[in-house]
Amino acid sequence: MKRFRRHGHESQRDRIKQELYQFNKTVEHGFPHQPSALGFSPSLQLLAIGTRSGAIKLYGAPGVEFMGLHDENAAVTQVHFLPQLVELVTLLDDNSLHMWTLKAHKGISELLEIGRFTLTGPPGAPPSVTRVTSVLAHSSGELLLLGTEGGHVFVVEVPGFRELEERNISLENVTNSVPEEYGGRRSLEHVESLQENPANPRQVLIGYGRGLMVIWDLDSQSAVKHILATQQLESVWWTEDGLRVLSSHSDGSYCRWSVAGEDAHSEQELSEVPYGHFPCKAISKIIQLPTEQGPPFLLFSGGMPRASYGDRHCITVIHSKTHMALDFTSRIIDFFVIRDGPDHSGDPSALVVLVEEELVVIDLQTEGWPVIQTPYLVPLHCSAITCSHHVSAIPLKLWERVQSAGALQNTHYSKKPWPITGGQNLSPDPPQRDLLLTGHEDGTVRFWDASGVCLYPMYKLSTAGVFHTDGDPNDNMNQCMEGEWPPFRKVGCFDPYSDDPRLGIQKIHLCKYSGYLTVAGTAGQILVLELNDESAEQTVEATVADLLQGQEGFRWKGHTRLDVREEPVLFPPGFQPFALVQCQPPAVVTALTLHSEWKLVAFGTSHGFGLYDYQQKNNVLVRCTLNPSDQLAMEGPLSRVKSIKKSLRQSFRRIRRSRVSLRKQHVNNASKLQEANARLEAELAEMELAPVQRKIEARSSDDSFTGLVRTLYFADTFLSDSSHHTPSLWAGTNGGSVFAYQLRLPPVERRAEYPVTAHPAKEIQLMHRAAVVAILVMDGHGSPLPEPLEVAHDLARSPDMQGCHHLLVISEEQFKVFTLPKVSAKMKLKLTALDGSRVRRVGVAWFGSSCTEDYGESGLTVLTNQGELHVVSLPGVKMQVHYPCIRREDVSGIASCVFTKHGQGFYLISPSEFERFSLSARCVVEPRSLVEVPSQTTTTSTTCLSLDQPDGVSEYRNSTRYSNETESSARRVMEHALLNDETVLQEIQKSLEGGQPSFLENNMKSALTGGAMLSNGD
Repeated sequence: MKRFRRHGHESQRDRIKQELYQFNKTVEHGFPHQPSALGFSPSLQLLAIGTRSGAIKLYGAPGVEFMGLHDENAAVTQVHFLPQLVELVTLLDDNSLHMWTLKAHKGISELLEIGRFTLTGPPGAPPSVTRVTSVLAHSSGELLLLGTEGGHVFVVEVPGFRELEERNISLENVTNSVPEEYGGRRSLEHVESLQENPANPRQVLIGYGRGLMVIWDLDSQSAVKHILATQQLESVWWTEDGLRVLSSHSDGSYCRWSVAGEDAHSEQELSEVPYGHFPCKAISKIIQLPTEQGPPFLLFSGGMPRASYGDRHCITVIHSKTHMALDFTSRIIDFFVIRDGPDHSGDPSALVVLVEEELVVIDLQTEGWPVIQTPYLVPLHCSAITCSHHVSAIPLKLWERVQSAGALQNTHYSKKPWPITGGQNLSPDPPQRDLLLTGHEDGTVRFWDASGVCLYPMYKLSTAGVFHTDGDPNDNMNQCMEGEWPPFRKVGCFDPYSDDPRLGIQKIHLCKYSGYLTVAGTAGQILVLELNDESAEQTVEATVADLLQGQEGFRWKGHTRLDVREEPVLFPPGFQPFALVQCQPPAVVTALTLHSEWKLVAFGTSHGFGLYDYQQKNNVLVRCTLNPSDQLAMEGPLSRVKSIKKSLRQSFRRIRRSRVSLRKQHVNNASKLQEANARLEAELAEMELAPVQRKIEARSSDDSFTGLVRTLYFADTFLSDSSHHTPSLWAGTNGGSVFAYQLRLPPVERRAEYPVTAHPAKEIQLMHRAAVVAILVMDGHGSPLPEPLEVAHDLARSPDMQGCHHLLVISEEQFKVFTLPKVSAKMKLKLTALDGSRVRRVGVAWFGSSCTEDYGESGLTVLTNQGELHVVSLPGVKMQVHYPCIRREDVSGIASCVFTKHGQGFYLISPSEFERFSLSARCVVEPRSLVEVPSQTTTTSTTCLSLDQPDGVSEYRNSTRYSNETESSARRVMEHALLNDETVLQEIQKSLEGGQPSFLENNMKSALTGGAMLSNGD
C-alpha cells in the first residue's frame, strides 16, 4: 500500500531547511598556486596576480579581494591596469587578450570580464607576426600597444578592442628609419619592451630583442630617435624626467642613454656590469626612481655571477651608499615599487616582489629596509601542511595571550602599515574569534586568525627544540657576512626543507578554556604544552608507552624515535612543553584528544591506543589493537614498497581465482544467468524503495591495518548501569571495533596524590567491519555532550543526566545509534554506495536559523570520498541536505578538510591555499568590497592624441564601461590551483567550451550577453 505523505509537514520542514542550510564557497585563504603575472594600479591601489591555471585575483586593503577565472585554460602571462580606470587587461599564453572591470552592483563591486580579443594577421602570415610579447597600456586609457614576436606593434582601442590599422607600427617602417649600418647586419627580432615617455605621452620607446631601441612619435607616425645597443635586450626603463633611458641586457649589464636634444642618435652615458668581471646572468628588469632629496633608487632583478650564484633569485636595491642583494627562496615572477604622495609620484616607499611561493614587501624608508608583514597572501606552505585543527569562539583572554606571544616573534618586521590600501572592506565585523591551527612538516604549529576574510598569522610554535636535530636553531639566515660580495640578504619565509621528517605534526588538539595544547608527530611523539607569558628554561622528560605490550612476532621496520634533549631548553613566551609521551613502536599518531578538566590525553597509532595523565606524568592505560594479520602496521610510512607488492599480488590472485571460477561455471551458464537476473531485480527493487541505503558487505578481518586507531572520545555517561554516570574513554579502529573504558578519577583535592584508573567496560564489533570514523554520545535531550570546561565557563548548558543517553558510532559506511548503558542498536542510517561513497570527515555543528535568531539545530557535517558534503540531523540521524564540494580526484583536498562548530569548513585546494566554505545560512564569511572610480578619471590627458574614431564610439564606451542595467550570468568558480593533471584539464576545457557561447575574434564580447560575473558578495 502506498504511503501518503503529509505535504504540510514536509513543506514546513523544507522551509526550515532553507533557513538553516545553504552551501557557498566563500573565500580562498593563502597564496595563489603557481602565480605567473603581477600588476598594480597606483590610482586604485590594487594588486593583481594571474596564475598558470587562468585565475586572476585582485587585492587591496585587508579584506578587499576579488577573483575571476578565464574560460580558457591557459596561463596568465601579463596583467596591465588601464591608468586611472577600473579596467585591467590580461594576456594569456594562448595569445588572447581579455578585458576585466570592477562594476558596482547593489553597493558591492564585482569583477567582470567584458571583452576578449585575439590579433589576426594577414592570410598566410606565420603565427609569430601576431604573437604578443609586450603590452603597453597608454596613459590616455584609450589605447593598447601590442608588441609582437614578428617585430610589429599593433595599436588597439579599448575597451572595444578595435584595431587601429592606420596607427600600427610595422617592422618595415622601423627598419627604414634605422641607420643602414645597423639594420643591414642583423634582424631586429621580437618586441621585448614598450615604454611611454613619462614627460611626453605622444612618444613611446620600442625595444627589440637584438638591442635596438626606437623612440616613435604616435602623432607623426615616425621614428624620432634610435638607440643602438649591441647586447641582447632584456628590459627598458624611461626616467621620470624623460631625458634618459635605462636598458638591461642578457650579459648582466645595464646602460644609461641620453635621449635629450634633437639628435636622432642617442649617446651612451654609462655601461656597467654590477657583479662582473666574470660572466653574469641577465638583468631581466630594471627600475630607476628619483627621490626629493638625494640620489635615485636603482632596482634590478638578476645579474648575478653565473658560475658562483647563478642559482640565486635576487633583486638588487642601490640607493646612495647602500647596496643590497635581496635573496629570495623561489623564482622571481615580477616586482614593482609603491611611491608616496597623493599622485603616487613621490619618494619610493615600498618594494613589492612576487616570487613563485610568496609575496614579499620591503619597506624602503626605514633603515635596514625591513620586511612589512603581509595581512593576506601569506604562504601557508612555508613548510608543507600536514594537518589542521579549528577552534571556534576563542575566549578574549586566551586570544590576547596568543597575540602577545606572537608579537614578540615579529619584532624584525617593519612598523609601517600595509602599503596597498585600495577599495573599502564592507564585510561586517566577525561575530566571534576563531583560530585555525596548521601542523607542518618541520615540526611547527602555526596559529591563524580565521575570524574574517583574511587568514592572518598570529603565532608560531616550534617543537624541534625539544629534540636533537641536524639543524642548529641558532643559525641566522637573514644576516649576510660582513664584506661578502654580492651583499646578500635572505628575505621571505618560504622554507620547504625540513631538518627531520619525523618532526612532522600529525594531530593537534587545543583546549580554549584552560590553554592546554597537545600535538602529536610522525615518530610517535605526543607533546603536552601549556601557555606561559614568560620565557622558561626546563627539561622535558619522556614517558614511553609500549603499545605492543610484549607481543611476539612483531618487529618494527620503520623509522627510529626522535632523541629528546636531556639538558634544559629555554622556551620563549607562548606554548611551552612540559610533558612528552613516546609511543613504541614510533609510528605515526593517528588519533589524539585532550580532556583538560580530567588532565588526561588519549592517543592512538596503528598498533593501539593509550591514556596519559599529564598532571601526574604517567601512563594510565595502554592497549594493543594489532591483529596477527597486521604485519603492514610494522613497516611504517617509509617501508611501503612491500605493501604495494603485496597488494598487487593479492589483486592478481583475485583475478586468477575469478577466471578459474568463471571457467568452472561456464557449463551452467544459462541457469546461473537467470538466477543472477532475478537477484539483480530484487536488489534494484530494494534500492528503489530505500534510495539512500544499501546492503553493506562485511570486510575480511584479514584486511591490513585493522588495528589502526581512527578516533578517540572522552564522555561522562552511563556505562555500568542507568543510575550512575562515570567518565569514560572510547576508541574506534579501522577494523570496525569500538572499545570503551570506564575511568575512575580521584576527588579534585586528591587528584595529584591518587592515580587515575581505567577498566574495560564495553566492546562493540561492527558486523561490516568498516572503519570507525567518529564516536559521539548524546544526552537525554539528544544533544551532543558539551566540551570539557564548557559548562564551567557558562558557555553551554549542563547535559541531561536523567534521560537515556545514546551512543552514535559513525563508520565509513553507516551511522548507527546504540542505547546506553545496554549498548543495544536503536537506529541506523546507511550511506549510499551506488557510487562508492565512504565517510571521510565528520564534525558536529550548530546551525542557526537565518530568519529566527533564537532557533537552531545540531547536526553532523559529513564529507565523503566522492567530495560530497552531507548534513545529518541529530538526534534523529536523518539526511538533511547534500552538496557537491570537492572533485573526487582531489584526494589531498578531501583528506585535508576540517569542519568548524558553526557549519563552515576549510580544505586545501593547493599546497598553499585553503578554500573556505559554509553549509550554514547564518554563518557566512565572504569578502564584500567596493572599489570606486578614481576622481582623476575625468582629467586624464586624452587630448594628447588625436584619435580618429567613428561617431558614437565614445558614447558606446561610456555606456558599456559603467553600465549597471543588467546582470551577467554567474560563472562557476573553479578550484583552479589544483588542476595540474592534464586529463582533468582537458575534460574541464571541453566542458567549458561546450557550455560557453562562441565568439568572433577582434570583437568585444558584450557584458549584456556573455559577461562572466564572479560575485564578491551579494
